[in-house]
Amino acid sequence: MFRRQRSIPLRGSAAALCNNLSVLHLPVCNLTHFGVVHGPSAQLLSVAPEGVPLAQRQLHAKEGAGVSSPLITQVHWCALPFRVLLVLTSHRGIQMYESDGSVMVYWHALDSRDASPVQAMFARGIASCGHFICVGMWSGRVLVFDIPAKGPNIVLSEELAGHPTSVTDIASEPAQEQDCMADVVTADDSGLLCVWRSGPEFKLLTRIPGFGVPCTSVQLWKGIAAAGYGNGQVRLYETSTGALHVQINAHARAICALDLAPELLSAAEDTFVHIWKLSKRTESGCTEVEHCHGECVPDTQVCGARFCDPSGSSFAVTGYDLAEILRFSSE
Repeated sequence: MFRRQRSIPLRGSAAALCNNLSVLHLPVCNLTHFGVVHGPSAQLLSVAPEGVPLAQRQLHAKEGAGVSSPLITQVHWCALPFRVLLVLTSHRGIQMYESDGSVMVYWHALDSRDASPVQAMFARGIASCGHFICVGMWSGRVLVFDIPAKGPNIVLSEELAGHPTSVTDIASEPAQEQDCMADVVTADDSGLLCVWRSGPEFKLLTRIPGFGVPCTSVQLWKGIAAAGYGNGQVRLYETSTGALHVQINAHARAICALDLAPELLSAAEDTFVHIWKLSKRTESGCTEVEHCHGECVPDTQVCGARFCDPSGSSFAVTGYDLAEILRFSSE
């Protein structure tokens, strides 16, 4: 059972963007970092266990070319084996910072030559895998950046083509020993999922067709792709074959966020956050799902939700035009 804890105040509020919350747990410092997007800025907060903000910082989208202020689309901490980077995406480009947001180490401008006159440019969908950071694009491409152990010598190593529409989200999990094991999944506005094996050259393993509904958020769990859709469904697919294992009519409105730690968290515009226990039958390999908890956030259009620690003992929620981050804990 989760109970409401002390909320974390925001200077502004949260924009109505899917996956609009990033969390970085720092057990050594006994701190948790939260990142929330609103318009042309992202707010970063360092918070003590009792929910007291100890430090705040605002980051702004790099201007680039154009006359209007660019809007930020996502902020996300990427935990690499040797460093943690904060990645910020916008309508103008991709910015990478040291984990506290103090120093920008890399800037990648979007190429307007690739955009049609009627299509908006943006980057969206961020995940790290090994020493790579993957970022999705409005064009359906996925940019793969090779990150050094330290310093700013970040290189765009590859561009992945697999999506016909804009990328919405990217997820990864630690690679397994088998060469065929997937460790990255990308999703797009058509609902298509692309499953990849990372490496010096990324390999497309499986394409899981959509069904006319955007896939807004995605996660990877033990070779299973958990996908949340605009119709409120959560679907679990086998990444190696694309076979549908489980379909859950989880929410009454569009899902805005999924997270894993180790249970599956789903949040949607219907004001509900649900937590699901995932398990696999050893003998059959079938995936089973059990509902563990449901939390209503009244009168709030939820736009982001994340577990606050690897054990899944607490989670946080953001809502559109809500000037605070809501926290819930089982302790």
